[in-house]
Amino acid sequence: MAAVAALFSPSSLCVPSSSRKTTFFCSAKPWRRRNRVPDKHRRNELESISQRKGKEEGRVVKSMKNKEKSLLYDCNLEEQQVLDTNDYRGSSFLNAVVKVYTTHTSPDYSLPWQKQRQYASTGSAFMIGDGKLLTNAHCVEHSAQIKVKKRGDDTKYVAKVLAIGIECDMALLSVENEKFWKGTEPLSFGRLPSLQDSVTVVGYPLGGDTISVTKGIVSRVEVTSYAHGASDLLGIQIDAAINAGNSGGPAFNDQGECIGVAFQVLRGDDIENIGYVIPTTVVSHFLQDYEKNGKYTGFPSLGVLLQKMGNPALSECLKVSDHEGVLVRRVEPTSPAYDVLKKGDVIVSFDGISIGNEGTVPFRSSERIGFRYLVSQKYSGDVAEIGIIRAGNNMKVRTIVSPREFLVPYHNDDPSYLIVAGLVFTPLSEALIEEEGEDLLGLKLLAKARCSLARFKGEQIIILSQVLAHDVNTGYDNMFQQVMKFNGIAIKNIHHLSHLVDSCKDKYFIFEFEDNYLVVLDKEKAAEASPQILKDNGIPSGRSPDLYEPYVDLSEDNRLLDLDIGDTPITNSEIDSEGLLWA
Repeated sequence: MAAVAALFSPSSLCVPSSSRKTTFFCSAKPWRRRNRVPDKHRRNELESISQRKGKEEGRVVKSMKNKEKSLLYDCNLEEQQVLDTNDYRGSSFLNAVVKVYTTHTSPDYSLPWQKQRQYASTGSAFMIGDGKLLTNAHCVEHSAQIKVKKRGDDTKYVAKVLAIGIECDMALLSVENEKFWKGTEPLSFGRLPSLQDSVTVVGYPLGGDTISVTKGIVSRVEVTSYAHGASDLLGIQIDAAINAGNSGGPAFNDQGECIGVAFQVLRGDDIENIGYVIPTTVVSHFLQDYEKNGKYTGFPSLGVLLQKMGNPALSECLKVSDHEGVLVRRVEPTSPAYDVLKKGDVIVSFDGISIGNEGTVPFRSSERIGFRYLVSQKYSGDVAEIGIIRAGNNMKVRTIVSPREFLVPYHNDDPSYLIVAGLVFTPLSEALIEEEGEDLLGLKLLAKARCSLARFKGEQIIILSQVLAHDVNTGYDNMFQQVMKFNGIAIKNIHHLSHLVDSCKDKYFIFEFEDNYLVVLDKEKAAEASPQILKDNGIPSGRSPDLYEPYVDLSEDNRLLDLDIGDTPITNSEIDSEGLLWA
């Protein structure tokens, strides 16, 4: 036990040093550590999502600014797993729970033309019928190989990913070998549990190779922050122990029905035994989305920043009844609601269901829940009817709901890149911020990443991430800045920059950066030097494969380039005020 404790000592965890820290952990268990350099750029006030270190130890960090919270995957042994042999030893439904062995090959966002060193983790999954398994997305993300093993069987079978939902932390797997399914029965799903209902979590956590069972009760059902997807969806809070390796395992009610999927826990100095389960409503949405579209399309959003209306004077000023509605403060330009809703509107109902001044709607018999729950129940492309009060007039408007477009994405499977005479350009992402460290970005670029909305679909922040030294680029060393224009044309995304470079007929490549910094390269000399630069640095290609495709302009209206999209926290976790929320 001492050896195990040393393996996951506090020094090996990506946890900001603090004497009082509340932390969400999602438990995918690594069984081989990777020797990496610790992140030296972490800030206490504003922390980035941990991709590199998080995945090394089987977890992902998602911080919540000024709320003393962060979300991550855990490798901790603080809670003990308890096997209830009296009730569950002979239960056949336990045989539907399998152990997952994953070998991950993650992108290298700092050197986007290559992959990082492989590492391995273990988790849990369970059978749902039709030759399919269900598990967590963080258990199989960036997988090079996935194998699964049944209870009481030494044989490992190869599994494949059919669909993966990052924001809901769900993944659907298949196993083609018919021997794996021989004599097995899938689990059946139950209803959303009530408070104080008994719950049993089953999986293969750290501490042994056999199946483990822990019991507890349901203590809360509400819209919850999902660690892996940086999203807000319905979640079930329980007090059963969930440890590293439990991720992807089912949670059962007393009838042996699956009521959800274990995926994260909350830890802190004053917190004990708080775990979270993805409810069957979210699981069902994920599965039906896949069946309907043949792929996962995501959970939709209205794309509006709302203010709660708890003050009577505010309601009176806007000619709204007390205890009714939420105020629209901003609408994302990429949202279909941008053409329907306006700043200053008060949303009072969603699909005929009244919304309170705290942004909540009735839930079950005597509860209330954030109305974001109603939006998340729809599918991408569905139409919603919204009741609003605009300048004192009651109106009904209709809009399509769709997943949000982030200017700086939280997940980026295959980062794009373009190398021009040793200048390496790539889109800014949360994964890149974590790898490079927040200090390297500087406050201005970091604030833009945290508080800027996309003005049109496909917009990206393109940065010069590094300069591969050569005589042709002398004088442009040690740069990590956003490139704004190329030869006087505003850059929309990495594909647009590639198109501009390829179609340039001028003598010089002129890159304009933030703060009016200028980089000028001779076009002919740049073309001559580029092959040698790539060869010297062992780079197979001067651009990522996607940039060889023809460029398509996704911005329908160039006037959107002049929109003010800054100074807006982009997620609920980044909002300081309790009176604002995204829906």
